[in-house]
Amino acid sequence: MSDTVSEELKARLDAFVGQPMGGLSTAPDPVNVAMIRHWVDALDDQNPIYLDDAVASAGRFGGIVAPPAMLQTWTMGRPKIQGLAERGGAPTTFETNPISVLDEAGYVATRATDSELEFERYLAPGDELESSSVVESISDEKKTALGRGFFVTWVTTYTDAKDQIVGRQLFRVLKFKPAVTSSPEADA
Repeated sequence: MSDTVSEELKARLDAFVGQPMGGLSTAPDPVNVAMIRHWVDALDDQNPIYLDDAVASAGRFGGIVAPPAMLQTWTMGRPKIQGLAERGGAPTTFETNPISVLDEAGYVATRATDSELEFERYLAPGDELESSSVVESISDEKKTALGRGFFVTWVTTYTDAKDQIVGRQLFRVLKFKPAVTSSPEADA
């Protein structure tokens, strides 16, 4: 732990490990062909099992399925545009969690560093999903090229209406205090 991090801050952060990273998130809509179409058009994904009912019905899934990489999109809440800048670009207000604690401590910048997806099964139109996230780990303060900060990792588990796990996502961000760099104009 660096000299700049107080014991109190580190203890507050450590208390989040293993705890929920917010509440349960329920998908606003069931998995549906219209959203699948938007996704495959945006990514130019021509796999016929996503939109061609005849091809998909003859395949191993017995019908149209959603691209696995869409998993996270189904439970994303609708963003609140009002106050977006004040929330640092976050789509909604966070309840107390490690991100808000780090913001309060001056670690106001955020950089997503990596994400890992795990799929248990393909999703089909009509599937209704929920997701819940748990804080997996918070690093000690690290010195990076972007500034000093903490890597915060959480795991989101996605379940269907039968409470069966359909996938997981590990997501990691760096919450940091931007490094102060001098500009050529300031040095002149």
